[in-house]
Amino acid sequence: MQVSSASQLSQFKNKVGIRFQLYNSLFTSLPFHRIEKTGVLLSLFLIHCEEGFKKAKSPEEIIDSFLQQYTNYPEGREQLDLLFRFIQYAERQVVLFDALEDASFDSIQDLKGQGTISHLSSEVVQQEKEEALAKKVDDFSVRLVLTAHPTQFYPGEVLGIINDLSKALIKSDTQNVNVYLQQLAKTPFLKKQKPTPFDEAMSLIWYLENVFYQASGKIIEQLKSHFPNIMESDNNALIHMGFWPGGDRDGNPFVRADTTLQVADQLHKAILHCYYKDIRRMKRRLTFKGVEEVVADLEKKFYALLFEQASDIQITQSDLIGTLKSIRNTVVEQHNGMFVQLIDDLIGKIQIFGVYFATLDIRQDSSQHKRLMTYLSENKLGLPQGYDSLSDEEKIQVHEQIQEVIDPSLVEDELLRDIFQSMQAAKTIQDRNGEEGCNRYIISHCMTAVDMMEVFGMLKMSGWKEKELKIDIVPLFETIEDLQNAAGVMEQLYTNKTYRDHLNRRGNIQTIMLGFSDGTKDGGYLMANWSIYQAKEALTAISRQYDLDVVFFDGRGGPPARGGGKTHKFYASMGNKVSNKEIQLTIQGQTVSSNFGTVESAKFNIEQLLNAGIANDILPSARRTFTPEEQSLFKTLSEISFEAYCALKNHPLFLDYLSFASPLRFYGATNIGSRPTKRNAAKLTLDSLRAIPFVGSWSQLKQNVTGYYGVGTALQAMEKAGRFEEVKALYKNSLFFRALIENSEMSMKKCFFPLTQFQATHPKYGEIWNMAYEEYLLSEKMVLKLTGNSELMASYPVESLSIQMRERIVLPLLTIQQYGLAKHHKLEESGKDSELLSIYEKLIMRCCFGIINAGRNSA
Repeated sequence: MQVSSASQLSQFKNKVGIRFQLYNSLFTSLPFHRIEKTGVLLSLFLIHCEEGFKKAKSPEEIIDSFLQQYTNYPEGREQLDLLFRFIQYAERQVVLFDALEDASFDSIQDLKGQGTISHLSSEVVQQEKEEALAKKVDDFSVRLVLTAHPTQFYPGEVLGIINDLSKALIKSDTQNVNVYLQQLAKTPFLKKQKPTPFDEAMSLIWYLENVFYQASGKIIEQLKSHFPNIMESDNNALIHMGFWPGGDRDGNPFVRADTTLQVADQLHKAILHCYYKDIRRMKRRLTFKGVEEVVADLEKKFYALLFEQASDIQITQSDLIGTLKSIRNTVVEQHNGMFVQLIDDLIGKIQIFGVYFATLDIRQDSSQHKRLMTYLSENKLGLPQGYDSLSDEEKIQVHEQIQEVIDPSLVEDELLRDIFQSMQAAKTIQDRNGEEGCNRYIISHCMTAVDMMEVFGMLKMSGWKEKELKIDIVPLFETIEDLQNAAGVMEQLYTNKTYRDHLNRRGNIQTIMLGFSDGTKDGGYLMANWSIYQAKEALTAISRQYDLDVVFFDGRGGPPARGGGKTHKFYASMGNKVSNKEIQLTIQGQTVSSNFGTVESAKFNIEQLLNAGIANDILPSARRTFTPEEQSLFKTLSEISFEAYCALKNHPLFLDYLSFASPLRFYGATNIGSRPTKRNAAKLTLDSLRAIPFVGSWSQLKQNVTGYYGVGTALQAMEKAGRFEEVKALYKNSLFFRALIENSEMSMKKCFFPLTQFQATHPKYGEIWNMAYEEYLLSEKMVLKLTGNSELMASYPVESLSIQMRERIVLPLLTIQQYGLAKHHKLEESGKDSELLSIYEKLIMRCCFGIINAGRNSA
C-alpha cells in the first residue's frame, strides 16, 4: 500500500468514517433482544471504558462501576446477559466497518499508482524495457498459496453477508443495507463444531471461484493489452494459485488421504464450472458460421461432465487451449476478429488455472517421518533393522538404494499409514488434474539432508518410480538455527548424485520454504527477518554455484508479527544476491478476506507483488542490495534484539503468563480451525505451541510482543554506541529495513497496555508485564526518533485512522474479555464447581471473535 495522500484520507473519512456513524444508527432497529437499550448502553459503556483506562482502572473495576451506575440489573445472569449483548452488537459493528472499507477500496486506493500494472507499464515504456519485460515474464510468476490457518473467525455465512453488504454500500442501496444488517443480526457468529479440513477447503474454494479467478483474468488481460507479444507460451502462467486445506497434515490429525482426494476433486470441478460459465457467455457472442457449432459442442462436453457425470469424458488443459485457439483462428480469419477478446481472456485463465485450479500441496512434519522410519525398521518393512542407530550418511545411502514398494495396509498406525497414502494420492491427482494438481511435498521442521532423503525414499516405497518421480521435495526451514544451517543442508543434497539426478529431471529447480511463524516465535521480530534474508542470500549463492535455480516459498502472508504486513515491499527490496525467479507466499486466515476479499482488492494486491518481482529485476533504479557495512549493522541490530527477546522468552513464567493473562487456553473452543492449538497432546511448551495461537494471544492482550520486542533495545544500543546516524542511513537507503520498521509500527499501533495495566503489580506475573511494557515504550520512542515522525504510522494516515476506529469499536470487547478472565481466575482459585465458570469461559471466547476480526491483519 502506498503512502496515503491527503485526498485518500479525506475519502476514507467521508466514505468509511462518516458512513459508519450513519449506518451504525440502523443497528437500533435490528432484531436483537432488547436492542434499543443495548445500543444506547454500549455507547455509554465505550466512553466509560475510555475514561476508566485513563484513570488506570482495571477492567473489573470499570465494568462493575458501569453496571452499578447505568443499570439496575441484579448481580448475576442479568448483568452477564447485557455483556453478551454488547458482544453481539460490537462484533456486527466490525462487520459493517469491514464492508464499508471493502466498498470504498476503489476510492481510497490509487489503482493506477506506484506498484500497479499501469505504473509498471508506463515505467517499462519510458525506460524502453519492453524486451526485458518479455524475457522476465517468460520465466517469472507469483504463487499465492491459500492456507486454512485459523486466524479468521467469520463463518462462511457471515463472509457472504459482508460481500453482499459491500455491494449494497457501493450503490448506496440503503434498503438492502438495512435488510443485510437484519440478516446479520439473526446469523450466528459462533461455530458449534470445529470445521473439518474439507469444510475449510470449500470455504477457500469460494474465494478461488469468486475472487481470484476474476482478478487474475483481469490482470493478464490488462498486461496483454499493453504488451500483446508477451506470455505467448501455454506452459507459463504469470500467476499461480496454491492450496493447503486437505493437503496440510502438519499437526492436523484430521487430514487423511481421502480428504486430499476429495479436495482435489472439488478444485477440479470448481475450475471447470468457472470455464463452463465463461463458455456459455462466449456462446452468446460467437454466433458465426464455423464457430457456433464448435462452441456449442464444447459447452455440451462440459455439461455432460459436470451435470451428467459422464465418466468417459476428460478435459485437459492442452486440449482446451487447442480448441479455443482453433476457434480464435476462425474468428480472426473469417469474421474480422469480432469478440476475439472473449476467447483470449478465457485462454489466459486456462493458462493460469489449468484443470486443477490451485496446486494442492502436501505437508507433514519431519518428526512423523522419523516415527515411520522407526516403525518400518522395527517391523522389517523396507528398512534395515537398527535404522535409527545408523549415521546420517548411512541413512542417506539406504534411501538412495530403496526399491521395495510397501503396502500401506501393513502399517497399523493410521497416521503413519497416511504418509504413504498421501504420496499415492498425489499420483492419483496428477492422473486426473495434471501434474500441477499435486506435485509438492513440504517437510516442516526440516533440519538435515536426511529429512529430505527420507521423503525421497518414502515416495519410492509408496509406489513412485525414481525416474518418473514428478514431485518436488520442499524443505521448510523455520527456527533461527535451521535457517542458519540451511545452505549447508542444501549443499549436501546438491552434491548427492541421486538427489541431483532427481533435480535434473525436475528442471534443475529447487523450491525452499522459509517460515516466519516459528522463526518469529523462536528468535523475535528482527532476528527472524534478518535470518531469513541471510538464508536467502546463502541459499541463492550455493544454488548458483551448482547451476541450479532456487525458488523461495515464504510462509509470510499473515499479520506483521508473522512476516506479513506490507509484504510486497520486502520483495521489491531484494537485491541481485537473492533469487527472484518466483514470488511464492502463503496467504493465511483473515488475510485472505482482508487483502483478497474482493476482486478489486485482490487485483490490486496481486499487482503489487507482480510489480515488486518484475521491477526489481528489469528496472535498475529499483534494485537495492545491502552493502557489507549495512549487513554488519543489521546483523548487530538483530543480535542485540535476539538477546533481549530471549531474556523474555526464557523467563520461567513466560508461557504461564500468556496462559493466565490471555485467552490462549480457550483458543481450541473457538472452533475456527480444524487443527489443534498444539502439535501434540503433551504439556504446553513453546515448541509445541503453534505460532497462530501464540501470536493471536498476544494480540488479544494488545501487547503484540512478537512484532516489536527487542527493536527498541537494539536501536538504543546503537545510539549509545554513537552509531544511530548509521541506522538512520540504513532506514533511508534500505527499503527492506524500512518496510520491517513500518510493519513493527503497525504492531505497536495496535497495542493498548492500559487494558492490562492492573497486571503490573501482580505478585507472580508483574515482572513479565513490565518487561513487555518497558520494551514497548522504548521501541516506540526509538522508532519515532528513527523515522522523525511524531506518532506511529504517520506516513500511512489512512491505515492509521482505520486501526484507531477499529480499536475503538472493540474496546468494550477487550474490557469484557479481561473482566471474564479475572472472574474466571477467582472462581478457579476458590475451587468451587460453579456453573458460572462455563459462562465466563463463553464470555472470554466470544470476545475473541470481534477482537481478531477487527484487527484483520492482527498483530
